[in-house]
Amino acid sequence: MSDKQHYWLQPCTTVWLFLLLLTGFALGVGKLGLSSHAVMTALLLTTVWKGQLIADHFMALRQAPSLWRFIVWGWLLVVALGVSLAYSF
Repeated sequence: MSDKQHYWLQPCTTVWLFLLLLTGFALGVGKLGLSSHAVMTALLLTTVWKGQLIADHFMALRQAPSLWRFIVWGWLLVVALGVSLAYSF
């Protein structure tokens, strides 16, 4: 037996499926026409979460120096705050 673990689904595939699920959630909210501040906050938080998952798993920033992770986190937060401010007016 080798040292490599055998997964039914590879970790990146699991993350990709989870991203599809979160995208389906956003699509469902849009199709239902929900637009309260709580719903928009939930959508914005899931979008930031999706961005972090993409950065960690598909851009391989999980193993990168902390500076790069903070740069990406900062960028995600600036965009989220900008969208939040634009939505509140």
